[in-house]
Amino acid sequence: MIYLEDLEIGSRRELGSHTFTAEEIVRFARAFDPQPFHLSEEGAAATHFGRLCASGWHTASVWMKLVVASQERELAKTGRRVQAGPSPGFTDLKWIRPVFAGDTISYRSTLLEKKPLRTRPGWGMATNLNEGVNQDGELVFSFVGKVLIATRPQTDDAATGASEPA
Repeated sequence: MIYLEDLEIGSRRELGSHTFTAEEIVRFARAFDPQPFHLSEEGAAATHFGRLCASGWHTASVWMKLVVASQERELAKTGRRVQAGPSPGFTDLKWIRPVFAGDTISYRSTLLEKKPLRTRPGWGMATNLNEGVNQDGELVFSFVGKVLIATRPQTDDAATGASEPA
C-alpha cells in the first residue's frame, strides 16, 4: 500500500496520452455536450473555433480514465497502490486551448501539498496540479484537485508511545 507519508511534494506522475478522434468527439458531444462546435466540422466552421473540437468535459473525462489506468499500471508493476478515498472537489478548472480532432494530449499530475486531517483520523488530503499538454507542448487543460489518501496505520507500540526492544 502507498500512504500519504510515502508521497513526495513536487513529484510528478505522467498519466499517459490520448488522441482525440473526430468520431469520439462527436459521440461524446451527442451524449453530454451537444454544442455545434463539438458535433460536426460544418457546425464548428461557423463558430470562433473554426473546426471540430472536443468538449472540455471530454478532456477531463480522459484525464480521469488515465488516472485510473496509471494506478493499475503502478499496482501491476510494484504490487502497491495508493489507498485513495473520495475527492472533496477541485478548483481552478481551465480549458486553456481547444483540443481539435487529431490532437494528442499528454496528462500529468504534480503533488502540491499533503497534510493529515485532524477531523478524519487515518486520512490525509493530497492536493495536485493536473494538466494536459498537446503534441505541440501547449498547455490545454488544468485544474487543482484534492483527494483523501490513507495515512500509514500506527502500530500499537507507536500509538502507546512504547518502543521496541533493542
